[in-house]
Amino acid sequence: MTESVRRDTSPEQRVTEWDGDHARTGAADGEMLGVDPAELGDEDLIREMRSLHRTRLDTLRHATDSALANHLRRTADLETEYLTRHPGREVDPHRLRDA
Repeated sequence: MTESVRRDTSPEQRVTEWDGDHARTGAADGEMLGVDPAELGDEDLIREMRSLHRTRLDTLRHATDSALANHLRRTADLETEYLTRHPGREVDPHRLRDA
């Protein structure tokens, strides 16, 4: 991304590998990068999400476009799987705002 970054667009809109609702894999043979989230156990799924969230800011600020696209896709895939498994997840009352 050598052109100036517009502040009114999301990272997904700026990353050239982003394709609609998901990023292209970037793998040479067209295979998905990483283990399918549906195949991960709960502990592995949480571990993978923690790793992605821990590296999020550095990836957003300093990674190549293709690395950011892969990070966005992987995060979406893992979080979607988590929400599928835990649709009634526990909500911390301290995180709620007054209406």
